Amino acid sequence: MKQTLTVPPEAAGERADKFIARMLPEYSRSFWQKQLAAGHISTQDGVLKAASQVKEGELTLSIPEISVTLPEIPLLYEDDDVLVINKPTGLLTHAKGVTAEEATIADFMRPRTTDAPESNRPGVVHRLDRDTSGVLILAKHPEAKHWLQKQFAERKVKKTYIALVEGKVEPPKAILRLPLERNPKEPQKFRVGASGKAAETAYEVLEYLPKHTLVELKPHTGRTHQLRVHMAHQGHPILGDRFYGAHNKERLFLHAQSLELTLPNRERRTFTAPLPPELVRALEAKK
Repeated sequence: MKQTLTVPPEAAGERADKFIARMLPEYSRSFWQKQLAAGHISTQDGVLKAASQVKEGELTLSIPEISVTLPEIPLLYEDDDVLVINKPTGLLTHAKGVTAEEATIADFMRPRTTDAPESNRPGVVHRLDRDTSGVLILAKHPEAKHWLQKQFAERKVKKTYIALVEGKVEPPKAILRLPLERNPKEPQKFRVGASGKAAETAYEVLEYLPKHTLVELKPHTGRTHQLRVHMAHQGHPILGDRFYGAHNKERLFLHAQSLELTLPNRERRTFTAPLPPELVRALEAKK
């Protein structure tokens, strides 16, 4: 990406990273700090630094294109409005900033949607954690995106996950109503806390194994890391969840098995994705 950016007289003296982030808000301030540090932004006087004060005139932005390679993404359904995929494990739904040096589902959607392709979330309606596999619905245009997001916001979407957790879960069926908040000591993590946002998960045991339990999880809210935190708080972290207490090196055994919602064409549908082979093998090994 190469472009020029004009600094008006009233902006002179403002920090470079702050000014550029304000003028180009589709990119995060941290993204611009990285580009400034790499020497990709200059003036007629030379390379600009993040803490430099901008002067009236022109800035030249020379941001290198990032080449990413997408893995094979299984398609479960497609019509004029949406795509439904079986997201592989290890793949981000979208970049945390506006760009990332790795492939994301957003990169997959960018050429397939008319929804703000220059943003970091083109076509993205909801998300799955990087290590979670399973059903993900994506919008081909802004109207479809709005229609679907409204259903998620109003909790009209029914989501079902399959997880293998440590220990024996008892009782075999329950609803967990445990508010979640960000952990101030580890901001990248969440925890159960009285001052957190309401979070509700229904679970049901599918099978007891010698040292593990296969459970069906139905989140009634959509908080970040909700299923992982709720199960870990009960003393049953999900297999492979090194973030919340599982002590092994296997992949996260959390799979979005089904998604029920109303499509933009007003048809109510349920989409399902079978357990991926590596989780089938992991399950058999624990029996």
